[in-house]
Amino acid sequence: MTLVYAAWDPVHTDYASRPALPGPRGLAESTDDWLAIHRGAPNGHLLHPGTNQMLASLTSGRPVHLMHTTPYLDAIRATGELHGSGGCLVGALYCAPLTATPDGLRPHNLGTYLLRTKPDTKTLVFEVRPEAPAPPKGLNYLHLGGIHLDTYLTHRGFLTAGEDDHLRQSAVARLRGASGFLDLLLADARGEHTASTTAFFHQLAATVPHMPFLGYLYFEVLSEYLLLHSTSPETKAYAFAGEMNNHLYKELAFAAVKTMGRLFDLALFNPDRAQLTELIDRIDPALTLGADAYVRQRLPHLFACAALGPDRDAGAVSFRHAGTDFDTLATMAPHLAGQLVFREMRALPRYPALFPVFEQAKATSVYAYWNNQNIAVPFNGVLPKGELGLNLAFPRAWCTAWVAETCERGLLHPTEQLNLLPVPRLADLRGTALGRAAFPGPPAPPAGPSTHPALVGATSAA
Repeated sequence: MTLVYAAWDPVHTDYASRPALPGPRGLAESTDDWLAIHRGAPNGHLLHPGTNQMLASLTSGRPVHLMHTTPYLDAIRATGELHGSGGCLVGALYCAPLTATPDGLRPHNLGTYLLRTKPDTKTLVFEVRPEAPAPPKGLNYLHLGGIHLDTYLTHRGFLTAGEDDHLRQSAVARLRGASGFLDLLLADARGEHTASTTAFFHQLAATVPHMPFLGYLYFEVLSEYLLLHSTSPETKAYAFAGEMNNHLYKELAFAAVKTMGRLFDLALFNPDRAQLTELIDRIDPALTLGADAYVRQRLPHLFACAALGPDRDAGAVSFRHAGTDFDTLATMAPHLAGQLVFREMRALPRYPALFPVFEQAKATSVYAYWNNQNIAVPFNGVLPKGELGLNLAFPRAWCTAWVAETCERGLLHPTEQLNLLPVPRLADLRGTALGRAAFPGPPAPPAGPSTHPALVGATSAA
């Protein structure tokens, strides 16, 4: 358990203390500096467990209510099982928070967005009753590079020699194509500004296709800027209820990438400076003026932390030199090497067969960490904005599931209790949006009904 804790603790943000472990040495700003900046923002108070409604609920020790939208209710009924998704916090079941009121269950604003934009789905409601309060620790997927690399190295024997060679060569080729801008990012992170803001954004937009992970970082920086600094009437109303305004980053993603409705793929997020200005002006005009300056300051720091990890010296790294071979890259920037090999693996023709090996290993490992930390309901720790999940392997909580309907006031009302068994196993890749988009074809048939007669209400341990 010590090894599991050591691997996963740096990937989680503890909102009861500091937001992350220290970044690499040699940066112009520390993670504590950025914590102070974020807490001083107009919505910075929502980073505290006492004022963020989701964090307050998760850490209370009282029953937690969640909603999940699904187009597969008939299949869930047929199998009697709930499976996780590799695209949700490594292996959870994607949910949004609910607040119990005398008149019904009130969705968090993320939930109201899902109900409005997913009209062809059914809504499930879960009540999780933990034995003890949980810590306010959320998983930050931007820091998963070390996990990706360790999983690849541990399970490398499942690859053919050709597949393994392709992964390593492709990762190095992508690094070579992006090394100039990545070195510029590190220079900026150290306080050495070497390009104009216009040139910076031009290179950023041009580099994302070579280095897709940059698209994720770029998007999260802008989401952070919008969520923490918006003072629109809508954002203020949500903040009054203890919620971050999830509509802001949803609108950002779908406005920036035309195909986002088919597959939510932030690897395609690369607006240039003019497009960035247009996007922010459309979403929150009051924030347009400062958007490019925020990205220019924040993105280099976030990249350095996500690519290098806390035990590296940013002044000793050059990606031009790291791009000679994969082993050199893995030694110099292990977290970036992990992000690269993870994304290259998803493009392998045999990935549907490899998915249960590599992704299930990560999910099983994070389940062990969550269970050790008493986390029945993990959440997206990039920011405590409302995205959370159900830990399908948690042994110390009772969980009840219902089908629910939405009334004219927007409240959810359970209508049918379901007898379901949470199973700590990932759903088949071909049944996910990524699988359907990348590997078209018939999905694998669902597993048969569980042979265990236990109900969801009996235990959340499989």
